[in-house]
Amino acid sequence: MQLGMIGLGKMGGNMRSRLRETGHRVVGYDRDPAKADVGSLAELVEALEAPRAVWVMVPSGEPTRSTVAELAELLSEGDIVIEGGNSHFADDAAHAELLGERGIGYVDVGVSGGVWGFTEGYALMVGGAEADVERLMPIFEELKPEGEHGFVHAGGVGAGHYAKMVHNGIEYAMMEAYAEGYELMKASEQVVDVPAVIKSWRSGTVIRSWLLDLLDRALDEDPELDRIRGWVADSGEGRWTVEEAIRLRVPLPAIADSLFARYASRQDDSPAMKAVAALRNQFGGHAVKPE
Repeated sequence: MQLGMIGLGKMGGNMRSRLRETGHRVVGYDRDPAKADVGSLAELVEALEAPRAVWVMVPSGEPTRSTVAELAELLSEGDIVIEGGNSHFADDAAHAELLGERGIGYVDVGVSGGVWGFTEGYALMVGGAEADVERLMPIFEELKPEGEHGFVHAGGVGAGHYAKMVHNGIEYAMMEAYAEGYELMKASEQVVDVPAVIKSWRSGTVIRSWLLDLLDRALDEDPELDRIRGWVADSGEGRWTVEEAIRLRVPLPAIADSLFARYASRQDDSPAMKAVAALRNQFGGHAVKPE
């Protein structure tokens, strides 16, 4: 099968390579000419035979919206756009409507696997019409991990990105739990080799996971984690998960707390904690530390 791939970064570039290794023809475009096979979206569309399938793998928000809008002008009836970035699921309906007016199909795909996907495969959470998804299965089969798991047609347009949003919310909470356990052991007088404890958990325990394996790997490379700052960004997926929980009145205390912990990581000195210190001093005369 042939495919156009737009965005050849850490994931898009590896996805192109994985598909090419299995015999698919992939034409790639990227703003970096050194990575691209063609010089523009128009050239990419011209290089593909109809009916075309074009996978968009660019940052969410305006970069994705503008790319989809440009493809709407370039593609033809019967073509399909696959949107595989970390987009908000609410954007998918607008994309599908814009493309549908021109007879172009739209499939949203939540992709998990990061830089390891090239060798391990990518977990794919797909939303869209049954016929469009079925047509793209040769591509999905080669990208997914081996075995029966790692792929789901989650529902109609938007369902793929919704499933990926929830996946990332859970990921936030799992990482926070591992991090809190790590910090507690570091502070303890009892545990003398924290990295060894983390390593021991990788087999036979109920908390073993790929994330735990990656924490072990990070500690092998930097046992005290003193080469990095405790500053953590968020992609937006955690926020969207919490917003959906509020809309649907579903309690997500662990995921919400993990999101707020990331915000706290970006403060050199918490204004809220300054206020707490000032209040304790006011009502109880408790000591405060000067700036």
